Amino acid sequence: MGGGRMIRDTGSFPVVQKTGIRVFRRVTRATAAIFRDIGLRTYFVRDILRGLGDPATYAGETIRQMRNIGVGSVPLTVIVAAFIGGVIALQVRYQLFPGVELSIIGLASRLMIVLELGPLLTGLVLTGRVGARMTAEIGTMRVTEQIDALETLAYDPVAYLVVPRVIASTLMLPTVVVLADAVGLLSAYFVSVHVTHVTSEDFITGLRLGFANFQVVYSLLKATMFGLAIALVCAYEGYITEAGAEGVGRSTARAVVITSVTILVLDALTAGILAPFLQS
Repeated sequence: MGGGRMIRDTGSFPVVQKTGIRVFRRVTRATAAIFRDIGLRTYFVRDILRGLGDPATYAGETIRQMRNIGVGSVPLTVIVAAFIGGVIALQVRYQLFPGVELSIIGLASRLMIVLELGPLLTGLVLTGRVGARMTAEIGTMRVTEQIDALETLAYDPVAYLVVPRVIASTLMLPTVVVLADAVGLLSAYFVSVHVTHVTSEDFITGLRLGFANFQVVYSLLKATMFGLAIALVCAYEGYITEAGAEGVGRSTARAVVITSVTILVLDALTAGILAPFLQS
C-alpha cells in the first residue's frame, strides 16, 4: 500500500504489458548506467587536470613511464611495421594491371602506411601491450589497497599513478608511430626492389608523388589522440577495479575492448573531418 493505492506486482499483468514493462525497465536502467558512466569518467578527467598542478608528484614517475611505454614498445612496433610494409608492397605489386606505372607502389605504400596503417595498427597493438599493463598495474594496486595507502600518506593517487601515464602515453605514441612509419616504408622499399624487382627509381618517384606536409601532421595527430585514449580509458578501468584478482582480469579485458573501439571511432572521425585537407 502506498498513499491508499496498491502497487501491483509485474507478474500479475498480462503477457504483453508485462513484457513491455520489463523492456522499459531494462532500457531505463541501461540509459541511467550510461549517463552515470559518462559522469564518472568526466570527474576522473577533472581529477587528472587537477593533478597536473602538482608536478613534484608525477615528474619522476613520468620519465619512467615514458621509458616503459616508448622504449619498451620499440621491438614490437618494428616487427609489426616491417611485416605490414612488406605485405603492402607485395599486394600492390601483384594486383597491378599490365601497363600501370610501377611508381604507384611507392605512392600506395606511403598513403596506406603514413595515413592509416601506421598510426592505427600501432595504436591497436600498443593497446594490448601498454594499455593492458596499465590497467593491470593500477587495478592490482586498487584491490591490494595500495591506492588507499597513498591517500593515507597524503599523496594524490591520480597525480601519482594516472597523470604520469597520461602524459607519457600522449607524448610517446607519436614518437613510436614515426618509427613505425619509417620502418614500414623501408620494408616496402626493400621488398619492392629485391623481391618484386621494381626499380629503386620507380619506388622513390611514387613515394614523392603528391606528398604534402600535412599528411605527416595527420598521422601524428591521430597517434596523439590514440595515445591519450589508451591512457584515459585503461587508467580509469584500472582505477575502479574491484573484487580481487578476478576483477583485475575483467577490468583489463574491458579496457582493451573499449580502447580498441575508441581508437577505431577516433580514426573514422578524423578521416571524415580531415581527409579533404590531405590533398597536396
